[in-house]
Amino acid sequence: MLVLLAKVAIMFGLRSSGGSYEKMRSEYYLDVGNPFCAQVTKQIHEHEQESELREQMSGYKRMRRQHQKQLIALENKLKAEMDEHRLKLQKEVETQANNAYIELEKLAKRHAVQTEKEMKTTLADEKKFQQQIVVQQKKELTTFLDNQKKQYKLCKEKIKEEMNEDHSTPKKEKQERLSKHKENMQHSQAEEEAHLLAQQRVFYDRNGRAFKRKVMIKRHDVEQEQIREELNRKKTQKEMEHAMLIRHDESTQELEHRQLKTLQKLRMDLIRLQHQTELENQIEYNNRRERELHRKHVLELRQQPKNLKALELQIKKQFQDTCKVQTKQYKALRHHQMEITPKSEHKTVLKALKDEQTRKLAILAEQYEQSINEMMASQALRLDEAQEAECQALRQQLQQEMELLNAYQSKIKMQTEAQHERELQKLEQKVSLRRAHLEQKIEEELGSLQKERTDRIKHLLERQEREIDSFDMESMRLGFGNLCTLDFPKDDYR
Repeated sequence: MLVLLAKVAIMFGLRSSGGSYEKMRSEYYLDVGNPFCAQVTKQIHEHEQESELREQMSGYKRMRRQHQKQLIALENKLKAEMDEHRLKLQKEVETQANNAYIELEKLAKRHAVQTEKEMKTTLADEKKFQQQIVVQQKKELTTFLDNQKKQYKLCKEKIKEEMNEDHSTPKKEKQERLSKHKENMQHSQAEEEAHLLAQQRVFYDRNGRAFKRKVMIKRHDVEQEQIREELNRKKTQKEMEHAMLIRHDESTQELEHRQLKTLQKLRMDLIRLQHQTELENQIEYNNRRERELHRKHVLELRQQPKNLKALELQIKKQFQDTCKVQTKQYKALRHHQMEITPKSEHKTVLKALKDEQTRKLAILAEQYEQSINEMMASQALRLDEAQEAECQALRQQLQQEMELLNAYQSKIKMQTEAQHERELQKLEQKVSLRRAHLEQKIEEELGSLQKERTDRIKHLLERQEREIDSFDMESMRLGFGNLCTLDFPKDDYR
């Protein structure tokens, strides 16, 4: 054993020191008679085989680790892409909300400016309307006073004519009658003037009240128009927001499907590459096993002649030993025959014994020669059958291993496809559930917006109705009656 270890050390020393290892290995292959050669060669082959297997397994593990790194890198990349996508959508939602808020603020300011402008316009129109009534009433009063003066003058002249025609009435009495008539006419005209002024005052107040009612109704119309414009704007903004959310959901769904498809494609590509590597490794392993078996058979064939020669020598030695035994037996028989046979017959007996010995040795030689031939034929046939059986067993074993590998790879492929199908179904469920939640949210927000619209319009109309009822009740209390029937010229009220 120490010699064997020494030989192995010498061989590896030659390899490390730059010696011709291939030449040494060839010499040991050819030196099949060396008893240590077979063990050294076997250990060399085992060492080479273990090195190849370790290198193959190491490469396989490196490939698996590299594949895992590629999958993790792709997953991280897709996650970063999704985070960036969601951040972009979130910024778009925030921008939309800010724009909507700014738009509503501008609308509220515009409504405030419009209301203030309407109030100023209304005050100016009210003053103009009151001024028109005052001017008209002044004209009516002037005309009324002028008519009274004319009527007073006519009545005075008529009375004077009557008094001039009446000569029987004293002058003093006539003066008294004229003075009394003047007083009556002045009193009557004063009452008529006071009545006219009272009517004008009632007309002024009633039409001013009616004008205020008209202004209030117009203000109510403006309020209704403004609240409807605000609510319509909110509805439009909400519809735009919902359309944006639906677009975001569709873009997210498209990105999720694309990312899942990319990840699954890479996984299948890596699995195909892994399976191809496993198949190549298995084929390489099969070829190596076949080469090793072939090398073993070649060594056996090379060693067979020496084995047969050793067996032949062993048989020849047995033949020689047998011949020596027969020679001793012949000498003993000859000595015995010489003793019991007369001397005159010794020559004949010796000749007969010699012939018998020669014949038996010839038969024995022929039998041993036949045994050698049979042994050689049997050993050759046995070696061929054994090698054929080993080849057949190896082919079956490698075929089974290849079938097991194919079955395992098919199983892995089916499991991966099933996993991909589950991932796709899970994504479809996730997308469907998210879309259902989004549609429910849209429906709830639209319902809430419609409720807000209905409530605000209802509260506005109720408040306006209370204002009109309160105004009409105050008008009735002030004695103006129903102001709804009063009409104004178009120029009096815009």
